[in-house]
Amino acid sequence: MKQTKENTDQAEAKKKKGRRYFFNRIAMFWNHLAAISLLVSYLAPHISPENFWLIAFFGLAYPILLFINLLFVIYWGIQLRKRAFYSLIIVLAGWQLIGRYAQVSFNRTPDGSKKLLKVMSYNVKVFDLYNWSHDLKTRGKMFDLINDESPDIMCLQEFFTRDNSKQFNNLDTLMQFQKANNTHLEYTSTVRKTDHWGVATFSVYPIVRKGKILFDTKSNNICIYSDIKIKKDTVRVYNVHLQSIQFDYGDYKFVDDVMNNKETAEELENSKNILKRIKTAFIRRSQQTELVAEHIANSPYPVIVCGDFNDTPSSYSYNTISNNLKDAFVESGNGFGRSYVSKFPSFRIDYILHGPQYKAYYFRTIREELSDHFPVCCYLEKQ
Repeated sequence: MKQTKENTDQAEAKKKKGRRYFFNRIAMFWNHLAAISLLVSYLAPHISPENFWLIAFFGLAYPILLFINLLFVIYWGIQLRKRAFYSLIIVLAGWQLIGRYAQVSFNRTPDGSKKLLKVMSYNVKVFDLYNWSHDLKTRGKMFDLINDESPDIMCLQEFFTRDNSKQFNNLDTLMQFQKANNTHLEYTSTVRKTDHWGVATFSVYPIVRKGKILFDTKSNNICIYSDIKIKKDTVRVYNVHLQSIQFDYGDYKFVDDVMNNKETAEELENSKNILKRIKTAFIRRSQQTELVAEHIANSPYPVIVCGDFNDTPSSYSYNTISNNLKDAFVESGNGFGRSYVSKFPSFRIDYILHGPQYKAYYFRTIREELSDHFPVCCYLEKQ
């Protein structure tokens, strides 16, 4: 009887071992696929989507791919398998990218012995002109936020103002309460000679020269630069708004349906439409990015770059523009730095970059959902 029980236990143990072996074989297949995908995503910052656009999707998916590979590290680690080192090594190979997405910093504001420059970048989504927020107080709340922060230099994207209007003359309103009253505005679209859309830079200090970098597209994207005189020094501030994906109502509705497990009759066609828009945006951004990066490289002055890149830290756009510059979030930020508010997986797409002549302190993402972007700000100290 005892022998029979031992045989039964051995058979059961063998059966369990066989099932675990089979399951691990499947897990290893998916592990290989996730590992290769993560390695490909490491190439995305270095390869222009104009040359090979498909690789940009891997860069976009980098945080998800990183998370999946970390799950495999845990899975194999629990089983005390050496395979855990396989995914761990691949994750560590892209360690530099992790710091672009998440930071823990103790680099706080210095004691005030030196003059600091407070910089803010904010995509204001035309100050809720079309009442997307369904709250008529949103515009006023944006002004309150700007007034509370009171930056020395402020770069606004998706700026809108209406001449001779008490309600929507946003330029006039801003000039009434904020200290940064030297302006550089460039409009990409004007209707009825009174309604203006574009970008705007505001400065406490005098703007001694203004310029713009035009993109060869019909979109409302643009980059402007302002030479700002700060005592005896001059700094060139770039206000950048790169190509967006430009989803329409149908695209967002389709995403809502998918997330809510609703079947749609045009599911395949809608998927193709979204992929096409993303592909087009990748390519156009790469072209715009190269124009901006070349201009920055030839700047006669130290530079500060603010703006909505519409792209993640593992993108070609970010990597190209940030070349030889410091990222204020990486230098002094905390947390994950998510700056875009969306139904889609959203990451950090709004940036403050600066030349090595400055050091950043106390980078913050201000989590007020008044636009589809959070404002970002930091202090810069001249070295």
